[in-house]
Amino acid sequence: MKQSLCHLKTPFENGGQSTWQTEYPRPQLKRDSYISLCGQWDLLVSSKSDERYLGKIQVPFVPESRLSGIERPMKKGESYRYATSFAIPQIPSDRRLLLHFGAVDQIARILVNGQWIGEHMGGYRSFCYDITDVLCEGENTLWVSVVDDLDQALPYGKQRKKRGGMWYTPTSGIWQPVWMEWVPKNYIRSLTITPTLSSVTIRVDGGNGTKCLTLNDGSQYQFEGESVTVTPQNPHLWSPEDPYLYDFTLTDGEDTVASYFALRTVTSESINGKARLCLNGKPYFFHGLLDQGYFSDGIYLPATPEGYAFDVKTMKSLGFNTLRKHIKIEPDLFYYYCDQYGMIVFQDMVNSGKYSFLVDTALPTIGLKRILKWPVGAKQKQYFMSHCQETVTALYNHPCVCYYTIFNEGWGQHTPDRLYDFCKGLDDTRIWDTTSGWFFSKKSDVQSEHIYFRKIRCKPTARPLVLSEFGGYACAVDGHRFNLSKDYGYKTCSSTEQLQQDLLCLYREQVIPAIEQGLCATILTQVSDVEDEINGLVTYDRQVVKVSEHKMQTLARELLAAFERNL
Repeated sequence: MKQSLCHLKTPFENGGQSTWQTEYPRPQLKRDSYISLCGQWDLLVSSKSDERYLGKIQVPFVPESRLSGIERPMKKGESYRYATSFAIPQIPSDRRLLLHFGAVDQIARILVNGQWIGEHMGGYRSFCYDITDVLCEGENTLWVSVVDDLDQALPYGKQRKKRGGMWYTPTSGIWQPVWMEWVPKNYIRSLTITPTLSSVTIRVDGGNGTKCLTLNDGSQYQFEGESVTVTPQNPHLWSPEDPYLYDFTLTDGEDTVASYFALRTVTSESINGKARLCLNGKPYFFHGLLDQGYFSDGIYLPATPEGYAFDVKTMKSLGFNTLRKHIKIEPDLFYYYCDQYGMIVFQDMVNSGKYSFLVDTALPTIGLKRILKWPVGAKQKQYFMSHCQETVTALYNHPCVCYYTIFNEGWGQHTPDRLYDFCKGLDDTRIWDTTSGWFFSKKSDVQSEHIYFRKIRCKPTARPLVLSEFGGYACAVDGHRFNLSKDYGYKTCSSTEQLQQDLLCLYREQVIPAIEQGLCATILTQVSDVEDEINGLVTYDRQVVKVSEHKMQTLARELLAAFERNL
């Protein structure tokens, strides 16, 4: 049956103060020399037989999206070639020019002025090149060649060539900002920020002189070497209820960057004989939602950064304090908004490898949890481990990120205990959920359950108990459906009123009793509708919030009260 798919326009397409060209893409390492390369580029498609011009593409939107101006899938055997130019009136003798890519899906090859710069594999992480030595004064050309065959040995997430159900439109090419900045020859390459409840240690990579760190209150810390420990007077802790950030600038020689940190810890503790997740040393109930990060306008990216801010602020207004970022790594600005507005992030690694709905999802959902081990090659293992390492490095400084999921529902799962040791060694300041859903491993910081088609019944465990997926109630809103021919969800609600009532019953009759058994965190499916899926609390186009703010806020207070009664 031919599907009837609709174009859904989001509020963010009307523009605003924040755009992908104006917003600095890396809020935790900002310089004044920012140059955006977002905007219109030329796009060509190549195959074995020919190369042809497709037209102007609006970067950073993927060619599959309407906002790109192309709206075309990449076909098997094809590659894209992006082309643009930028002017350099004069090349400073004491500066270097860095070219940054937020993310390109899946393999990118970069040329500047016809000269080879480098190749990057993997569609979710940023990369950077020093292009100073190939520059010329005046007009410079930049080419980006992209291949995306959805190689399953690389992390690929919820993309599938044959989209539908819980699988979404595949994306290719540039999908995050492209930008440049001038830096001195000896510049600050990165910061590593490790907080406690009373101090923060900031490690500096790069630079070579006496460094001076200045807090937003005017206090200064001068130091030599690679690191400094800052102990603010009257420490102000970060939490969703009070997301306090300390802004600072760091100067090293001729380089100055702006950044921020927060004071907060997240740990697993035994409190009165019960395993608990603790925020800032105290038991905390993580009331959360699954967040896929898809938008009806740009698919993998909202029309403006305000799309991310909308999701964070709207879910906060409904009483939630946590988002589980599901099988996708977002641009830095998403995590900045979570830091700024106070939204905890449970971050998934992006799955790779083969997936079977029957073996990996359907049978375990009804209780048949015997893992079928797919063969996992050396390439898949290597890239998954490097992806984990790059993700941790990229997100380490964000206080909102409190928890990581390594494997989701057995998809791509291999050597979980080894991966736990590897990831915990990368970052022991966060909680690590090794196997979310089922196929549990010996080593994990939590007991992580997915429960959809049966009643939520929990038993106390030696580890903190996390209901990392549940719900998924489908509710269509006329005029705001992507697929008019087919819907997807786990229980159908005939109206938004029924959805609201069914959610209240689910929490009050099943989740609150589970809190009495030691439940520490819940992740409801999900923030928004996504293509065929209509099980979000807001529609895919972000035009309609399906539930009552007052009723959801009241529910959040009931959950907190139940949690506090059982401490």
